[in-house]
Amino acid sequence: MAPRRTPVSPRPTHHRRPARLLAATLAGVLAPASHATEAVSGDALLATFAAPRVDVIGAMENLPLLGSTAHTISSEDLRNSQVFTTGEALRKVPGVHVRDEEGFGLRPNIGIRGLNPTRSTKVLLLEDGIPLSYSPYGDNASYYHPSIDRYERIEVLKGAETMRFGPQTIAGVVNYITPNPPQQFGGYVQGVFGNRDYLNGKVNIGGNGFLLDLTHKEGAGARQNNQHSIDDLNLKWVGQLSDRQAITLRANYYKENSQVTYSGLTENEFRNFGGRYNPFRNDNFDAERFGLSATHDLELAGGALLTTNVYAAYFTRDWYRQSSNSVDKQDYKYLDVGMNMDVPVNPTGCADLVAKRRRGERIDPEDCRGNQGRLRDYITYGIEPRLVAPNRLGELQIGLKAHFEEQKRTQRNFAAPTPQGDFTDSERVTRRLDAYSGYLAQRFDVGDFSLTPIARYEWIDFDQNRTAGTATQIGRASDKTTAFTPGLAAAWNGIKGWTLFSGVHEGYAPPRIEDAISGSGFNNVDAERSTNFELGLRGKPTEGASLQAAYFRNDFRNLAALGNSGGVSATAQGEALFQGIELSGLAQLGGGYFGRLAYTWLPTARQDSVFRRTGAPADGNTGVAAAGSAEGNRLPYAPRHTATAALGYASGPFRFELEAQYVGAQYSDFAETRAAGGADTNAAGSDGRSGLIDSYTVVNLATSYKLDRKTTLLLTAKNLFDREYIVDRTRGILVGVPLLVQAGLRYDF
Repeated sequence: MAPRRTPVSPRPTHHRRPARLLAATLAGVLAPASHATEAVSGDALLATFAAPRVDVIGAMENLPLLGSTAHTISSEDLRNSQVFTTGEALRKVPGVHVRDEEGFGLRPNIGIRGLNPTRSTKVLLLEDGIPLSYSPYGDNASYYHPSIDRYERIEVLKGAETMRFGPQTIAGVVNYITPNPPQQFGGYVQGVFGNRDYLNGKVNIGGNGFLLDLTHKEGAGARQNNQHSIDDLNLKWVGQLSDRQAITLRANYYKENSQVTYSGLTENEFRNFGGRYNPFRNDNFDAERFGLSATHDLELAGGALLTTNVYAAYFTRDWYRQSSNSVDKQDYKYLDVGMNMDVPVNPTGCADLVAKRRRGERIDPEDCRGNQGRLRDYITYGIEPRLVAPNRLGELQIGLKAHFEEQKRTQRNFAAPTPQGDFTDSERVTRRLDAYSGYLAQRFDVGDFSLTPIARYEWIDFDQNRTAGTATQIGRASDKTTAFTPGLAAAWNGIKGWTLFSGVHEGYAPPRIEDAISGSGFNNVDAERSTNFELGLRGKPTEGASLQAAYFRNDFRNLAALGNSGGVSATAQGEALFQGIELSGLAQLGGGYFGRLAYTWLPTARQDSVFRRTGAPADGNTGVAAAGSAEGNRLPYAPRHTATAALGYASGPFRFELEAQYVGAQYSDFAETRAAGGADTNAAGSDGRSGLIDSYTVVNLATSYKLDRKTTLLLTAKNLFDREYIVDRTRGILVGVPLLVQAGLRYDF
């Protein structure tokens, strides 16, 4: 038996015998998402044997029943475009804005429908339906993200159907799909080399239901003193336990060693030295992640399918950095990570360092060894059974989840240059979280119309124990929060080949533990809540073409603004409104030519109230407004227009694709600051953390040529015209990647 694993099933499902149902569903899952499915015999399906997993979209035959926008980036899309980073891949989806950071894709800052992309905190990231973030409830920040090379395809779901997942149900869900293990021995090896010391070596090998996928990547990143090295190992095994049961076992290991620094540039540094300048050669980021998971499929009577995920992950990172932003005082002494302890410390270097940076003078980090170590350990584990049961009315879905997290966080400030180990911990805190959730959805099928009411419940218990910090912070605190959220999704298929869909739901996102129960009582924020509506149309206007368009409106009662964004030093909340239009299409133009478009128009990304930090600080003041926050202002990092367009040609062994990715102008703070600080070091914005970010277009080229049946020659150019452009001002000016030229060879066996 090859178990079915899609979240929704075709309308005739409940009239089929289970074996035929499973075969039909697998045919859709295994077919490329950008092409029509073809009939496949049951024997052939059993030979390929699909791995049990949880999809958020699944087979193409599910699309007519989904009352939400749904996009799939297929394996062919990823391979033919030879994507360099996750951001480059996700920009092919309308409504998704990905902001670069270090140039290597290690920190994809993903935002959906206008929400701030910083650290991807407002997006739910999954891998084969399993939480990818190290703390999706208590600290949903993405300081870890696997290489895009690990994945076979990507699913992006927005709208009311996201309520089947959680806890982030406002913006959308990104589900990365790993390759299925083959039954026959086979695989490929690939090597790619490029400028900026780039090397990418990959081995993918499997057979008898087992897969080993190993990637090693290294390179220089977007700036000076910004070397990166990662190793990514993914093991996967699929086994059939009985005629009605199958299981997927996974183990993965990720290691990163990089010189990633937090600080961007001041205006004068950027003006004098360019965006590649980075003086902090001693910053260092070490991270490791171990993950284990199992997915079990059990076919029940009547074609029902029970899929159960069990997962656990451990993530650890040590980040030593001399500067956290362009005006960091850096008044600690660096004692670790390979520093030469015999170098004397300039006693005036620390005091003058910030002033030099504002004036645009070169600095030597040896003059002031100010450094902090941000040490983090996270443990996450849980179990999640999901039942999909066809019935006479349509289809019933029930899901439950028990999820647990533990954080250990230390901030280490190094003291005077005495023997190593002389330091002060300015923060030591342990945070724990228990979360229980469930959802219920029943799809009703009436003629060409499908209606799906959905309800979700969340119960979260926070606990924090701080043993080092300020006097008002030390101590233990706990809190509980619950949420019930309803939703409704609808689809109409009255015109052949077209689906009209719509949905409305209450969005929910829990606060970080540190924001919910801050020891000082200053950042006690509530969960984010919003009313989300969308109306869309998708279909095939002609043979070889597809189209999807959607209007969306996300109305927030209390949107949480991110710390260090636009002058906000702590989390603040306020009312906000986002609305716009998404459009995407794919067309075969004839003669081997093809085109692709993803466009987003976001006319509204508005503060409907002043964003304020709720809670009561020690001095008794309440409702402190975020810097520059004003009713009616446009929110930061919400470009009005984004677009990705591609034109390509494929014939015989040759393939060519030219792609342009456009990001419109965007504010970087709440005050809608347009002009940066200029040469005046005392002017507002001279630190590089505010000012309008101009629009930019990045052009990418990907070509490939099959030398024979097994060997493919690869050639790409990213940022073909080597344009220098600003992508971020959160902690100072950061720029996107320079021209990257890469060539390689892939051998399939």
